[in-house]
Amino acid sequence: MEVYLMLEKTVYRELLSHAFDIPVSVTYWNGKTETYGDGDPKAKIEIKKEIPIKEMTSKPTLVLAEAYMNGDIEIDGSIQELVASAFRQSGSFLTNNPFLKHLPKISHSEKESEKDIQSHYDIGNDFYQMWLDKSMTYSCAYFEHDDDTLEQAQINKDRHILHKLNPVAGKRLLDIGSGWGTLLFMAAEDFGLHATGITLSQEQYDFTKEQIAKRHLEGKVDVLLEDYREVNEKFDYVTSVGMFEHVGKENLGLYFKKVKDFLEPDGRALIHGITGQHVGAGVDPFLNKYIFHGGYIPNMAENLTHVMDAGLQLTDLEPLRRHYQKTLEIWYANYMKVLDKVQAKYGVPFSRMWSLYLQASAASFEAGNIDVMQYLLTNAPSGTGLPMTRQYVYQKEQD
Repeated sequence: MEVYLMLEKTVYRELLSHAFDIPVSVTYWNGKTETYGDGDPKAKIEIKKEIPIKEMTSKPTLVLAEAYMNGDIEIDGSIQELVASAFRQSGSFLTNNPFLKHLPKISHSEKESEKDIQSHYDIGNDFYQMWLDKSMTYSCAYFEHDDDTLEQAQINKDRHILHKLNPVAGKRLLDIGSGWGTLLFMAAEDFGLHATGITLSQEQYDFTKEQIAKRHLEGKVDVLLEDYREVNEKFDYVTSVGMFEHVGKENLGLYFKKVKDFLEPDGRALIHGITGQHVGAGVDPFLNKYIFHGGYIPNMAENLTHVMDAGLQLTDLEPLRRHYQKTLEIWYANYMKVLDKVQAKYGVPFSRMWSLYLQASAASFEAGNIDVMQYLLTNAPSGTGLPMTRQYVYQKEQD
């Protein structure tokens, strides 16, 4: 037993000494504290309960996240800084894990997709209303100015998307994965479009229907509680924000083909979503189990291959990594203001899970582990129907 404990301690030291690019101190369950890296620790980790090495090295993000959720790990310092450090550190066992390549295939049938979406978005509007801005926009904001509020930045984002499409009033727009409807309402009210949204979330559907009535947008905005694969209409414009991360690796090709099928000849689409700028697994056991069931983050090359295979053409590609980092940091700050309410309603493990998720996500964008991009696509040769330069977008935003 003594030899086994010495071996485990040696393995722990080897793993953690190469896990971060900042100095970190670790206090183990036996009370022993060790510092890894040079200088004063920027974060202190306390592991209150022994975690078997086999678990640590098989699914580290899931095992450590669950230990944190249950209070078996405490962190003194910024979790965002700690996780960003792990992403920056080449060879960290937390991010360079061969196990991820062998995760079991996740089903993305229409029934499974409906269950996945509802498990995340149907937690309840009350939960998201606690820390989102009043528009209930749950995606990357767009900060035109450093002092933009979150609400203003979310308005900016929707305007930025619609301006890129250069839409003509009176035409039809489809929003795939329409969330709580903010883009739909702007498309109808400010751009004169007939806007149709698709969602699989009952909570989002009900909220959107209520807003349609409240805003007197009947006949101008529609929302469907339906899988996008079942819709067969044609539209002049298609938008999709934060959707392709949910369809699964095996359905990405179908997703982009459906985008093309939705578009009239010479139609345009603005697809906004989380994308990697490197080749990786695209999945994480913690996120798949607790946050985004069935989620898969494609890299940029994958998406562009599917765009070409679908017969669409790329007109513009804009990375918004820093915008999502800032969005998540504001969400986290908002979330911490209502932490007591979240704990009272949903329990401590749930509250710690979301705190960890928001900070770790911000870290992932900070380190460039993931990005978020807007793909402007045409169902025609690139640029069809658009001005010769992208200056039209910024000019419209200044008007």
